[in-house]
Amino acid sequence: MRSLPKILFILGSVLLLGTFLSPIWRITLEAPQYPKGITMYIWINKLGGDEPGTLQNINILNHYVGMKMIEPESIPELKYFPKVIIGMALLGVIFGLINNKKLWITWGIIMIILGILGIYDFYLWEYDYGHNLSDEAAIKVPGQAYQPPLFGSKMLLNFNAISYPYYGSIFIGLSLILSFVASFLKGKQDIN
Repeated sequence: MRSLPKILFILGSVLLLGTFLSPIWRITLEAPQYPKGITMYIWINKLGGDEPGTLQNINILNHYVGMKMIEPESIPELKYFPKVIIGMALLGVIFGLINNKKLWITWGIIMIILGILGIYDFYLWEYDYGHNLSDEAAIKVPGQAYQPPLFGSKMLLNFNAISYPYYGSIFIGLSLILSFVASFLKGKQDIN
């Protein structure tokens, strides 16, 4: 089927929009006083939790150790990441319709670079929240920082902070996989 690579590439591009359907990251705080844990979900365009008061509870805990309030409206990434995702999806559809392997590979490379930059930006955000502490904090532990791990788990006082990609990230991964599979198949077709 001659059009299979093109269909796969366009499908992969459109799958990026799935990041609006599910969070892309999850951070859970577990402690004896919170047996169920407190989980914050990071979407491409918003923050949320298992319960309506999740962000408020996290902000109360953060306040005790001097961390800044997490205020979604003050996080610029939540405003421009959706535009980047929509832009890349549209660009992918256009490249798919042009049906050019070099454009497809270029799109995939741009996606990888954007992914690396996004993860680095997230690391910097976590670093800022965990290290720039208020001198007015009720609980002060000399030398203690409260940066959650980027991947994995880490003890922060009596809290186990657990941070991993969530279901929305699958859409990004599938999008990349389909783009490179389509490029590979297109290359084989161009040879024949």
